[in-house]
Order: sequence, then C-alpha cells, then structure tokens
Amino acid sequence: MNYLWRSLSLLRPYWRSVVFMMSLVVLDSVLSLLTPWPFKFLIDYSLTDAPPPAWLTAWLGEENFRWRLLYACAATEVAIIFLYQIIGVVESYVTSRLELSIDRDFRSRLFGHAMDMSLAYHDHRRSGMLIYIINTQGGAVADLLMTLPSMIQSTIMLIGMLVVLCTMHWSLAAISLVVVPTLFFASKWYATRMRNRIRKTKELEGDALSVIHEAMSMMRVIVAFCRQKLEHRRYIDAAQKSMDARIGVTVRQTLFSLVIHMSTGIGRALAWTAGGLLALAGKLSVGDLTIVLSYIDKVYDPLETIAYTYSGWQDQFASLRASYGLLDTKPDIAEPAQPRQVEPCHGKVEFRGVDFAYEGRIGTLKDVSFTAQPGQVTAIVGPTGAGKTTLISLIPRFYDAAQGEVLVDGVNVKDLGLDDLRRHISVVLQEPLLFSMSIRDNIRYGRLDATDAEIEEAARQANAHDFIIRLPQGYDTQLGERGSRLSGGERQRICVARAFLKDSPILILDEPTSSIDSKTESVILDSLDRLMEGRTTFMIAHRLSTIRRADWILVVDQGRVVEQGRHDDLLAGDGLYRQLHDLQHKLAERKAAARKIWSDA
Repeated sequence: MNYLWRSLSLLRPYWRSVVFMMSLVVLDSVLSLLTPWPFKFLIDYSLTDAPPPAWLTAWLGEENFRWRLLYACAATEVAIIFLYQIIGVVESYVTSRLELSIDRDFRSRLFGHAMDMSLAYHDHRRSGMLIYIINTQGGAVADLLMTLPSMIQSTIMLIGMLVVLCTMHWSLAAISLVVVPTLFFASKWYATRMRNRIRKTKELEGDALSVIHEAMSMMRVIVAFCRQKLEHRRYIDAAQKSMDARIGVTVRQTLFSLVIHMSTGIGRALAWTAGGLLALAGKLSVGDLTIVLSYIDKVYDPLETIAYTYSGWQDQFASLRASYGLLDTKPDIAEPAQPRQVEPCHGKVEFRGVDFAYEGRIGTLKDVSFTAQPGQVTAIVGPTGAGKTTLISLIPRFYDAAQGEVLVDGVNVKDLGLDDLRRHISVVLQEPLLFSMSIRDNIRYGRLDATDAEIEEAARQANAHDFIIRLPQGYDTQLGERGSRLSGGERQRICVARAFLKDSPILILDEPTSSIDSKTESVILDSLDRLMEGRTTFMIAHRLSTIRRADWILVVDQGRVVEQGRHDDLLAGDGLYRQLHDLQHKLAERKAAARKIWSDA
C-alpha cells in the first residue's frame, strides 16, 4: 500500500480535476441509486389500487392521477438516464485527460531519473530492461490511480444500496452480505499467492524486450557473423518463457474470476428466494419487491468491482515495484549541496593521489597524480586496458574517484555542479556517436542556442562544411540511426564540429582517429589542431604519431602513471614509452616494406 500513498502525490498538480471528477462520481452514484424508484411508484400507485402518498397527489393532482403518474415515471426515468449518460461522457473526458497527464508525468520522472544516473549504473544494467520499466511498467501509476474512482463509486453504491435494503427489510440486507467473507478471503488469497508470480512474469517480459533491443543495436555484428537465426532463437526462447509465465497468471486470474462470479451468483439466488418468499407472505409490496430485487441484483456489481480491483492491484504493484525501484536508486554521482563555480574557467586540471576501481574489480587506477596547466596538451598513452579512458572520465565526473581529488582551477570537481562542470568540457570520443536527426541539429547539440551561421563556421573549422554542402539536403540531411548514412570519417568530423561549437576551455579527445584511414586521419588531425588551440587538452592515443602537439605525456600501465614528461625526454629513457615507440616504429617499417613489395609486384 506504500506505493499507493506515494502515487497519490502525483495528483497534487491536478487537484481541481480530481475534485471535479469525484463530484461526478458522487452524482453518478446518486443517479444509479435513483434509477429503480420510478418503477416502484409506477407499480404501486399507477398499476394497483394502493393509496398514493399525499405529496405525490398534491404534485400530480387527483384527476387522471394514474395516467399522469405513468407519464411522470416514464419522463423521470428518461431524465435520469439522460443525466447519467451526460455525466458519463464528461467523466470519461476528465478521467482520460487526468490519466494521460499522470502517465506522462510519471514516465517523464522515470526517464529523467534514468538520465541522471551515472555511467557506472548504466554499465551494469540492460538498456532493454530500463526501456521496459519506463515504457511499459511506467503506466501502472496512472492505471492504479484511475481505479480509485471506480472503487469509491462502488463503495458509495454498496453503502447506499445496503441502507435502502436495511430500511425496507434488514433481513434481505443481511442475506445479501452472506458472500462477503468469501469474496474477502478469495481476494486475500489471490493477492498473497500471485504477487511473486506476477513480478517474475514482468521480469521475463522485460528480458524478452531486452533481447530485441540488444539485437537491434548490434545488427551489424549479427549480420556480419550470420547470426540472425541465433538471435531469433534467443528471442523465441525468452518470449516462450514470458508467455508460459503469463499463461500461468491468466489461468489463475480466470479461476479467481470463477470463484467471484459463483459467490455472487449464489448470493443473488439466496436474496431473490428470500425476497420472493416475503412478497408471497404479503410482507413486501410488488413495488417494494421490484426495488429490492433491483438493488439485490446490483449490490453484487460493486462487490465484484472491489474484489477485482483489489486483486488487479497486485499486477500494478508489481510494475510499481520496478518503477519506484528505479526512482529510489540514488545517483552515485551526486550534486553537491552548495555547488561552487569556476567562472571564468581557465582549464587547469590537477589529479592528487587518485584511486578508482569499477564494481567487481580492484586497482583500475592507483595513486594517479599530475597537473595540466591551462592551454597545455597532455597525451595519455599506454597498453590496452591500462586505464587511460577511465582516467579522463573522472574529469567530467562520468565516474567519481574512490580516493584522492580531481581539481579544475583548484576546485574539487565534486564541489562543482554537474551542469556547470560539464559546460566547461568538450569530448570527442573514439566512436563518433550521432543522433538520427539532421546534421545541423547534431552540431547544434554542442550549444543549443547557436545560430545557423555559427553552426556552419564550426563545420568549416572541423573540415566538414565541404562534404556537407555536397549532400542533396546539405545541413538538413537526416543521418539515420547513429549517423549510419555517413562514413566513419564524416561522422567524426561532425563530432569535432560539435566540439568546436561548444567552445569549452577543456577538451578531451579519446582516440578520435583510431578507426579511420590515414588520409582521413590527416584531415581530422588538421581540424583537431585548430580545436586544441588555447584549450587544456587531454588526448588518448594508441598511435604515437597522433600526439605530435603534446606538451606533456603521461604513460599509464596497470592503472598507474609509470612515466610522465616530454617526448624527447621519455624517448631518451629506457621505459615503457620507449618500448611502445620502438615497437610502433618497427611495425611502420614492416608495413612500408610490404607496400613496396606489393607495388613492385
């Protein structure tokens, strides 16, 4: 029930709509209670010789009283039904608008919270499951809240009908409640037994969606290795498990429905029999019997609604458990209580005794210390897996250091607001990641208020303008998912243009030319040279030829900075940098010799 109370807070912005909706629910209930009464007056005072009450005679007059009463009852019934339908239309509109608004708000909260989580959080969770929670289970809050009006209406109806029945004949009211204990225990048993089964079913459904999401994002690999049938089989297996689990839930829901219907059916039969015996004994008039039978027939509708709604909550609670579980996960990269600012940012970056380890691993980074002065180009080299990318990821707080400090202009990055910190940092990654929108919008992602002229100037600086204007739609060209309509080098130049547009004092280049050919590399390196001017730059590189402009070089191995200095000084030593340089030099000589042999042949 905790989930219910938490969900009620979502109604606060819409309290006027809630009050109006509840007013309609009460009016709807009153009209439903009034519906049988015209028949009682018609039967007792128009079709029989029973003396009518004085107020009714005074209202309709004694002349042609029965005919007038007949017409009055028919008109009253039509008016009640008309009002009932009008209220239903208005109530449907208000309810739908409120439900969709709550659904949008809650899904937005889930999505926003997922965006606020650190990369470490996303590294350990399947994207498909997050999509399932936000897109599928996120709607459970609105579904749950929209059951409350029907629960309230059913409760009002039940109380109203029982009051009328008790007033007319208390024994019939007591008989109609005989089945209540059965409904209560059946609902309680269902809720207890089904809770874990429904939760497991939703997890399996999320797993099936995760298989689809992963396959779509890995389509190039799947096609390259001809593994379409394997992935298809993976999905079928996952879908079969979720289907079997859902069938099990459905069968049990059907059995529960059978118990509810049989219980209310037995209750109706008992109440009808008792009412008929009282009428035969002359203790109930025909009109009273009509009212009694009508109410007894309807008294079980709200009972069934309450029982079904309570049992249906178990499905919604299972979804809410996952949704609120996401919301209750606190971001491990937290905003400081009183964030500081560095304005203007000069770009001095300092590491002091920094340690870091990923979950389940130890010693990813150990006792890292160095200083990058404003405008300095710092190259980071070392073997694969040495911790280079992890090291620079600590600067924009993609991850947080376990020990030590990372400072920007003398301020610990943990004391800076995340938006303020990352506003001062541009990143060009090894994989050029682009959105499916236009080239113009992809570049504008660096600074949302940029003009078209500024976007084109950034593209020129990145050596991208010429190839963009040759495209049929130029800057308005839609790139497709992950920028698939451009070559790797073209995508990377768009990313460089994005960094130019952001114009941040700190620049991170994570092997931006590692996956492109030598000719394209020279074009991109030329644009990167311009981009690095006046900026504190960190450049990760496997190919030492790409760090030609480095003022300072950090050599990282097994999480430690084992060497640091200038190129000539490091080359004069006999450390890891010299080994990497000699190895790449020999490899380059072999490639050159191979190309010569091939050309001679």
